[in-house]
Amino acid sequence: MQGGIFAREDGASCQDPPGILREESVTKARKWNTDIPSILPHERVFPIQIGSELFRLSGASISSDAPSYFSQFFQCQLQQAEDNGDDSNAIRTLYIDRDPVTFRDISLHLQGYHVMPRDGSHFVKLFADAQFYSLPRLISQLYEESIFISVGQRDFQVPRELFSDPGNSPNYFSLGFAVFFSTPTEVFPGLNREGLLRPPSIIPPAVPNRSADTFAEILHLLRGYPLHIKNEDHRAELLRDCKYFHLKGLEQKLIRHSITFNLARNRHEITLRLDDVRQSGISVVSDLSTPPPPELSTASSAPSFSPPPVSGWVNYARPFVDDRAYELVLEIGDECTRLHLSSMRCEFFGDGKTRVSRLFEVIATKLNLPTSQPLGLLMKKGGASSQPASPGNTPISEDWVRCVLGEESFVRLDGREWRGHTSGLEDSICGNRSAATSGDEGDGGGGLLHPSQPSRKRRRTEMSSGGGEEKESWVVKTGQWRLRVQNARNGKGGIECVLVAVKIDAVSGERGRNMQRLFLAG
Repeated sequence: MQGGIFAREDGASCQDPPGILREESVTKARKWNTDIPSILPHERVFPIQIGSELFRLSGASISSDAPSYFSQFFQCQLQQAEDNGDDSNAIRTLYIDRDPVTFRDISLHLQGYHVMPRDGSHFVKLFADAQFYSLPRLISQLYEESIFISVGQRDFQVPRELFSDPGNSPNYFSLGFAVFFSTPTEVFPGLNREGLLRPPSIIPPAVPNRSADTFAEILHLLRGYPLHIKNEDHRAELLRDCKYFHLKGLEQKLIRHSITFNLARNRHEITLRLDDVRQSGISVVSDLSTPPPPELSTASSAPSFSPPPVSGWVNYARPFVDDRAYELVLEIGDECTRLHLSSMRCEFFGDGKTRVSRLFEVIATKLNLPTSQPLGLLMKKGGASSQPASPGNTPISEDWVRCVLGEESFVRLDGREWRGHTSGLEDSICGNRSAATSGDEGDGGGGLLHPSQPSRKRRRTEMSSGGGEEKESWVVKTGQWRLRVQNARNGKGGIECVLVAVKIDAVSGERGRNMQRLFLAG
């Protein structure tokens, strides 16, 4: 700069001071943000009394956020004065019985300042008065502001988009405090604004009966940050509040699971508890490359008109989280499973039986098979159907579910690794009891070897000869199973679902269970 002459980038010079936009293209680009419509005379001052306090605002300030309650009132005043030939300076004062403290911030907004809510109470006052005064620009601004929520006597400022994710919406906040999540034209649905003296009272969103610390961790997760799960009690607290606030996507991220790649099977697997399975994540993937299990391969006398073999595995993808499905390894615990060794069938009890039944109903539905029960994994009753919840009431299983213990299955029995040979078990699946019996008579071939007994022949004599009860059985404390869909040989339908054991922790009887009991601490 020399002598008040300012150099430009193109080498020319001008006498315009810096900081003032003179370029025509830039001026046009900013015109929408700086120009004020000529709704009221910009130079005129209009009196507005809010409660006990008198405000004087220019026509420019009122026109900056119009059309509004104020602009329409004073437009009518000016029009009446013009029609009556009165002095246009005789403008009546607009009196409104509202809070003058809140209107101070609104007047600052009309004068061009950015007004940010300070807390939940301030937010709802601005929100309600902006609606009442019909200030479109302030309404739009408040709909972009964060929402103030009080949880457990602690205030939180939460961006709206955290609760707008498809997996987490609708939720407790968008439903319980819908006035803050609706569109500006639907903020008070069903409310007649004609002659409205004052807007409905709005209280700030508050959830006093939940933990503020837990909610802070939920917000941390919703923002995309990782969170260290301290223990299972900590996980249970987070899941409990996710269910309370109806944050389904976040709940699916927090449930206990494991996703790994099984190099031996060349597949990705997801291990999930039975309680956490949701019907929308289930799928059945055909697997023609894998040979059928032993119960199909031993059927050398199968008729030539038998249906083509069906081979597939149940896969699972967590709703709202996983973009692909993984082979499901289902974990069933709570000692709800009894494994009958002679028939290789699993009998389920209590809530586990109900959940397995519902799971099989969903699998049958995915296979386009008719089901006798209403669809749903977590239904405790049969709904419209009077049949009790049982795998036998589904088209893909009997009451006792067929299962397989293969050589790759790991079994811990009574606290010790069990190394029994499984060919006798597999033969029993297809009804070939002769092979199983011959295996029992040999020292090392094909029988089930118990850690404390040399063979299964001794234990077979303990089984009852009639009825459905079998004395030789294990109580499975926790088991991990793959779910295989295949042709049924002796089942009631053409397709069955078989549980293929991955890992089992079982007890052989009451003594084995008592051995693993723990004394009460303290």
